Amino acid sequence: MNPLAAELNEMLAQHNPNVLESLSDLGKNLFFPKGILTQSAEAKEKAHKFNATIGIATEKGGPMYLPCIHEKLSAFDPKDIYPYAPPAGRLDLRNLWREKMLEENPSLRGKHFSLPIVTSALTHGLSIVADLFMDTGDHLILPDMLWGNYNLTFATRCGAIVKKYPTFTVAGGYDVDAFKAVLRNSAEEKGKAVVLLNFPNNPSGYTPTVAEGDAIVEAILEVAESGCKIVAVTDDAYFGLFFEDSLKESLFGKLANQHPNVLAVKLDGATKEEYVWGFRTGFITFADGHEYENTPVMTALEKKTLGIIRATISNCPHPSQTFVVEALKSPKFQKQKEEKFKVMKGRALKTKKVLDSGKYDKAWDYYPFNSGYFMCLKLKTVDAEKLRVHLLDKYGVGTISIGKTDLRIAFSCIEEGDIAELFDIIYQAVQDLS
Repeated sequence: MNPLAAELNEMLAQHNPNVLESLSDLGKNLFFPKGILTQSAEAKEKAHKFNATIGIATEKGGPMYLPCIHEKLSAFDPKDIYPYAPPAGRLDLRNLWREKMLEENPSLRGKHFSLPIVTSALTHGLSIVADLFMDTGDHLILPDMLWGNYNLTFATRCGAIVKKYPTFTVAGGYDVDAFKAVLRNSAEEKGKAVVLLNFPNNPSGYTPTVAEGDAIVEAILEVAESGCKIVAVTDDAYFGLFFEDSLKESLFGKLANQHPNVLAVKLDGATKEEYVWGFRTGFITFADGHEYENTPVMTALEKKTLGIIRATISNCPHPSQTFVVEALKSPKFQKQKEEKFKVMKGRALKTKKVLDSGKYDKAWDYYPFNSGYFMCLKLKTVDAEKLRVHLLDKYGVGTISIGKTDLRIAFSCIEEGDIAELFDIIYQAVQDLS
């Protein structure tokens, strides 16, 4: 083992051995090298005459660039676009995002958590979690209504075993009891579990109520009290798009600093929150299980995270970080976000109104939804994949089939005035196949 990795592991062993035990073999071996980047950072501070360290080309005291590219980006200083960003991301962006998290998540106030580290959006953050915490055979706890990419990221890449529980009760609420039962089983079998909480949920579009959220946290803490090491990950990709009665904040705040056996990890980003999907700008944030500020644990986790970033993508794109910084600082930001939120809420509520008309009851039920981008139909008479193909071939309508009965509809990309026609077409396609 590299001495730097051993040093980080010793920090964890002294200040929270439960986090050390939660790490994968790779996670234990990770470190951030004191190589070119460290030497370049020192040179940036002290090399006042010549700095011949970093691998970029410079000209006239700034980064070299092509005018044909910069003419499209002339509103930005070349130094904020062309050089490499720091491995952890721009410091001003990280601080701005932390302030945003505190403002939007009341339960985080007064809690201790790391400065967010920039990732190449949320899938990259999930990949980091998998690398840090999952070995072959480790358990990942997920609802049965899940984003398919979790299987690729955790099971295919890392050999994790996905343990599913029913998402909803018969009555239509979140099935916290089923979640708790699966978590208990993993605790007994493995003594360790990674819990992934994705709200608003993809594909169902459901966010738990406040009471359900509290019950989820209570279940995690109860199992942690039994001795199980739990990494509780909140995938908050669609954060903020809460349209009806539900939690209005991430469960990260309620899980942070609650129990020594619980390490809370928050994954979020500008990707969907700020409607900049192609910018690929996300964040990973850690919260220790102790009530006090456990700086050595946060430092060790940050350096291990930077090690895996350095080993895979080196750093995240600089231009998109600059664009997000400018947006977060803009006086127009909140007003424009609220305008887009109202459009999204209008589409969600129109979808529910159309579905509640009663005209489609013979063809499908629908799963509860109150947030996010999506909702799912539960088909009664036809196979979901056959319906998906038929909709494409005959009507030119695209949907996503999930299993035999479930059809996912992204109302996020359908104009409110077109929603009724969309479901009429789907209903006609069901009748064609019936």
